[in-house]
Amino acid sequence: MATLKNVTQCAVLLAGGRGTRFWPRSRTRTPKQLLDIASSKSMLRETVDRLAPLFAPNRLWVVTNDEQTEAVRRELPRVPQRQILSEPLGRNTAAAIGLAAIHLAQKHGDALMAVLPADHHIADGARYRKIVRAAMELAGRPGNLVVLGIPPSHPETGFGYIERAGAASWLAGVPAYRVRQFTEKPDAAHARKYVASGQYYWNAGMFFWRVSTFLECLRKFLPKTWHALGELQQSIGKHGYARALKRIYPRLESISVDYAIMEPATRARDKSREHSAGRVFVLPAKIGWSDIGSWAAVYELLSRRAGGNVTAGKSFALDAAGNFLWSPKKFVAAIGVRDLVVVETDDALLICPRGRAQDVGKVVKWLEENRRRDLL
Repeated sequence: MATLKNVTQCAVLLAGGRGTRFWPRSRTRTPKQLLDIASSKSMLRETVDRLAPLFAPNRLWVVTNDEQTEAVRRELPRVPQRQILSEPLGRNTAAAIGLAAIHLAQKHGDALMAVLPADHHIADGARYRKIVRAAMELAGRPGNLVVLGIPPSHPETGFGYIERAGAASWLAGVPAYRVRQFTEKPDAAHARKYVASGQYYWNAGMFFWRVSTFLECLRKFLPKTWHALGELQQSIGKHGYARALKRIYPRLESISVDYAIMEPATRARDKSREHSAGRVFVLPAKIGWSDIGSWAAVYELLSRRAGGNVTAGKSFALDAAGNFLWSPKKFVAAIGVRDLVVVETDDALLICPRGRAQDVGKVVKWLEENRRRDLL
């Protein structure tokens, strides 16, 4: 799948996050995407393997950070090193995607971009690839912005939502809808309303567009970042690129692509259908998706039955149920405990109720505040 109507297609994998809710396994140099969370492979490797039928290694680009670049290169030896882009500091997803866009523009011109997280789980790879093909077809038309929407299984308050509008169009058996609006993380009452309506999807952060479409949206909605990236683009492939990157990148606005591009592009279309910055579409993607956002989510993914225990090594359980016990080097005996997360590494031990797994990131914040870099 190298071209679509003579347009080069590339996948851009966002792999610069720290995954703080997976402490103590996830550290600065070994974040979530580089860990074998859901299988024997790293999540980054799982992502690449899932995309292999669509994108050859020379059509893969990865955006990571300086601390993780070498580990990413070791994990993906077939991806050209120049296509593993390193941010000197984190500036959120709009900047990371912009960095990839100017490199793609320099190498391939007006390429077609699939922008994808590197640390999500997808159970139905075949269905996913079919939907990605349809999304790329739709995004190949200049001006179109395309996002995948996950049909919600419950009224989750931790995800953003996408509201669809109108009747579906069909691309190779895949429905596509206009987007009415993007909605940020709702309270429980609104989440229940969204799910009951059947008109909303979870926003999983999977986007598709032409390079020219994205850069035009940056020019319109984030002009300072657009100007700075244009300046940086002049240095790509030249001896002074590294210095220019460190000098210019801090000037980029730190904002998510959802806030910076998708939401205003949708509003612009509502105000003026003829002169919108972009036409925004959502493709429903029932693909067995999970963002695996915490140890509790890993338990839900790996548990074979309700109330079962999930262990990484040998263990014995007596009157114990619903526990996630990750200690691959030691025998674990659990007696009379329920719904716990226990994760052991050589230098740290995490113990918390499964229902408090989202709070693990607060441990990392405390470690940062107390300068415990040895545990970060």
